[in-house]
Amino acid sequence: MNPTRTDAYLRRLGAERPARPTTEALRDLHLRHLRTVPFENLSIHLGEPVVLDEQALLDKVVEARRGGFCYELNGAFGLLLASLGYEVQLLAGRVHGDEGLGIPYDHLALRVRTVDGGDLVADVGFGAHSHLPLDFGERGDQVDPGGTFRVVEAGGDLDVLRNGKPQYRLETRPRTLPDFRAGAWWHSTSPESHFTQSLVCSRITEDGGRITLSGRTLTTTDAEGRKEVRELGTDEEVLAVYRDGFGIGLSEVPTVRGGQFG
Repeated sequence: MNPTRTDAYLRRLGAERPARPTTEALRDLHLRHLRTVPFENLSIHLGEPVVLDEQALLDKVVEARRGGFCYELNGAFGLLLASLGYEVQLLAGRVHGDEGLGIPYDHLALRVRTVDGGDLVADVGFGAHSHLPLDFGERGDQVDPGGTFRVVEAGGDLDVLRNGKPQYRLETRPRTLPDFRAGAWWHSTSPESHFTQSLVCSRITEDGGRITLSGRTLTTTDAEGRKEVRELGTDEEVLAVYRDGFGIGLSEVPTVRGGQFG
């Protein structure tokens, strides 16, 4: 991550280079990332490889101006933050689901320490989640535009809750990017992964709402939670939403490919 790449990443976010790696600057970058870089799984259904190395992540997020899912988004954001002087650790998480916890390395989140004493969980790769980083050490309610969050002890790990519902369980041991390759491969290829079963492209809007395109279903949600759902008819309409709503230029409409192993 050289200074030229850092500046290009910041331009994508519409951000100035922070004078110091402070908590306030992190909050600003976090929110800008969620507004600008969509959470999306299009590569899985376009036949594009999901590659977890630094060059590939920056090529996709910065140069190609695409989004990604947790490994790509938080992996790239972690590189940006480290280049700005933040102390960054990659943390492995397992997502809470109807059948219990997901696979090991199910999710990647960031622990970020700032020059002014902040110790925070940053996560720009979990879809509908907190708009701002969460205080790693706080065990009470943390009110955020995305809901009320809590970080609670869970047998040596930490559970992150949103509006009282567990979202994922975080290990506190630092990991490296290659540690997550098996999880990314599973989510990209297994028919049991929800990422292979459906299409999603989503981001926070400037007013605090959300725009989401799932296949041909366009859902817009305002800051108060009111939703408008519309089915798109033509390929041209779908491609226009990808282009105008998410800044993603595609030559074909992605369709669900399903998993690659049984």
